[in-house]
Amino acid sequence: MHLSDAEFETLVERVLERWLDAIEDAELAPLEAELQNGILTVRAEGAGTFIVNKHMPLKQLWYSSPYSGASHYVFEPVSRLWRNTREGQDLAGLFGAELSRAGGGRVALD
Repeated sequence: MHLSDAEFETLVERVLERWLDAIEDAELAPLEAELQNGILTVRAEGAGTFIVNKHMPLKQLWYSSPYSGASHYVFEPVSRLWRNTREGQDLAGLFGAELSRAGGGRVALD
């Protein structure tokens, strides 16, 4: 499935807003999240900074983590998941698990 620029923008905006809401709803004091210009930044006291941002030219989400490093994800329309371009891992699962570890409580991004 080829996404148009507009479809990609809408898809990314929705997922990043949904993830921001989930992080805020978890109410974990060590986590501070903000979403600006298609970049979701989560500062985790004692752990570091997590960043998810859109990469329009490749229509990917790029993820940077103090735990797992940097990786790239493409949208898989059948599963409706963002999959790692190398191993196929689901970004929501990885990001949620790492935020849970950093925040000391559960962050569900699914």
